[in-house]
Amino acid sequence: MTNKNNTGLFARKQINTDLFKKTGLEKSLSAFGLTMMGVGAVVGSGIFITPGIIAATKAGPGVTLSFLLAAVVCALAALCYSEFSSTIPLAGSAYTYIYAVFGELLAWVLGWALISEYLFAVSSVAVAWSAYFQNLLAGFGLKLPEFLQASFGTVGAPHAGINLIAIIVTLLVSYFLTKGVRESARVNNIMVIIKIAVILLFVLAAVRFVKPANYNPFLPFGGLGVLSGAAVAFYAYIGFDAVSAASEEVKNPKRDMPIGIVSSLIISSILYIGLATVLVGVVNYKHLNVADPVAMALALTHQNWLAGIVSLGAVVGMTTVLLVMSYGGTRLIFAISRDGLLPKSLHKLNPKTHVPVANTWIFGVVGAIFAGLIPLDKIAELVNIGTLFAFSLVSIGVVFLRQDPEFKDLPRAFEVPFYPVLPIISFICCVGLMLLLRPITWGAFLLWQIVGLLIYGFYGYRNSKLRTK
Repeated sequence: MTNKNNTGLFARKQINTDLFKKTGLEKSLSAFGLTMMGVGAVVGSGIFITPGIIAATKAGPGVTLSFLLAAVVCALAALCYSEFSSTIPLAGSAYTYIYAVFGELLAWVLGWALISEYLFAVSSVAVAWSAYFQNLLAGFGLKLPEFLQASFGTVGAPHAGINLIAIIVTLLVSYFLTKGVRESARVNNIMVIIKIAVILLFVLAAVRFVKPANYNPFLPFGGLGVLSGAAVAFYAYIGFDAVSAASEEVKNPKRDMPIGIVSSLIISSILYIGLATVLVGVVNYKHLNVADPVAMALALTHQNWLAGIVSLGAVVGMTTVLLVMSYGGTRLIFAISRDGLLPKSLHKLNPKTHVPVANTWIFGVVGAIFAGLIPLDKIAELVNIGTLFAFSLVSIGVVFLRQDPEFKDLPRAFEVPFYPVLPIISFICCVGLMLLLRPITWGAFLLWQIVGLLIYGFYGYRNSKLRTK
């Protein structure tokens, strides 16, 4: 394939099919490993918190519809990701796909948005992990000095200064990732199985206490409440796209990538909807606007013996999110660096583990600093909008992928059904959810993009490999 224009802002990346076979990264992941990776990224602290908050403030018992709607939007985007990942099985996920279809500038804008998604997702989950872990420690009578419990400015912690636990867990995750994908995936698989078991244990234990009266009225906030709830519930599904970042480390990407992406989303959706349905059946939705709605349900049903197990499950669940989101962020930076848009040291691989070690530690250190010094409500703002932006571009990108003569000869193991209707619907749904986000989120997103464009202007554009060939 030839690149007709490699000098402009919209120069498109040449897809060299030889690169599919040998990229330097170790090919050790299977469809099962990808599925576990996806479930590990999606089902985290959100499953223990967001169903209650959405029910109490947005959708009432209709929270199940909110999660179902968010799952449908994600499923549409997942189909589009599957076609791209089976056609262009390279690291970088949506960034690489958009680079090939729309060109360098839009790819950089998207890649920079995704870096914010991964970085701030890791930081925010680390803060939540710290809170749950400190609760477990308190059960044994152990407690950190207040200055080390949370970052300065955290609500309800006037004497807090730094979140020591959040810093430590972020750095430990980076350490695990430097040991290689095979080892990290094995740890992730074990924790995902434990997490699923804990969620199923709660559902089976609580379903006996469901009161049909709690489902009436089913939509106290109306249909708009369900839509608003879906925009919030979407946050809970963020992470399955990290699976596509693993393309170069999969044994058979053209077959395994679509299986991993779709299977992980299906399993996660069943878990979210099942837990939400039982939760609002056990506890009236008006009382669920708390940080620990699952623990509340257990207390009301006098099953306190489960509380510690659920807390442990939450910690394990968030650990898998940290692993997968950190992995996705480092592989995205690896791909951007390989294209020359970031310093080349960020895509150098360790000859023994085949891992970009410097990249992994830099990502981990920056994430740890954010987690340790910035309150949770401040670092979670950019996660949702960056992901929706990526989903919308990937969705509409499939339409251009099929029509582009340069990609017609590339084999596809998976194609989005009902083309072009489903990709266009996916694009519209993603943009619609973006418009439901708060103005402060849009402001933070634009500020982040301005910083990114400055980096691209002063470094990326000058060092892009498209212009230095």
